[in-house]
Amino acid sequence: MTGDADPLILSLGFDGASFARFDGLRRTHFPAAFNRIPAHLTLFHHLPGDRLAEVAAAVLAAAGAIAPFDIHVTGLRKLGRGVALALESADLASVRARLAARFADALTPQDRQGFRPHVTIQNKVEPGEALALHDRLAVDFTPWTARAEALLLWRYRGGPWEAENRFEFRSGA
Repeated sequence: MTGDADPLILSLGFDGASFARFDGLRRTHFPAAFNRIPAHLTLFHHLPGDRLAEVAAAVLAAAGAIAPFDIHVTGLRKLGRGVALALESADLASVRARLAARFADALTPQDRQGFRPHVTIQNKVEPGEALALHDRLAVDFTPWTARAEALLLWRYRGGPWEAENRFEFRSGA
């Protein structure tokens, strides 16, 4: 795919301190040779790139319908060849469900399966290395709360993601 046909990715935008914490963990534990994008929580891996205006309008409406909200970092998740932080938020689940319904005709199998929000901090390592990191981090893990502030739309160009737009959640609520 090229140009306007390249797929769109939708992720969650965090407050600065939470993003710095997530990204610091990712930079520390993700193999540098494979770490081409910042820490992120993906809502959709592949929205139709040739429908950018339609996707952007739907994301803008979704972001405008909700105020910034807390999202709870509840634990660690084993990924087999990596480790992720598990996150929970009813607000996030609701926003994603509305957008999933809106684009049901275009969702890939990956985006149709159950939504398990997470931020990957390590991937593409040997299973034993991933298990060791999981166990090491689990010893001192304490749940914490991040703040969700926006929806981020990206264009996938086969490597690093290209930013399309940032849609802030409504303020004053």
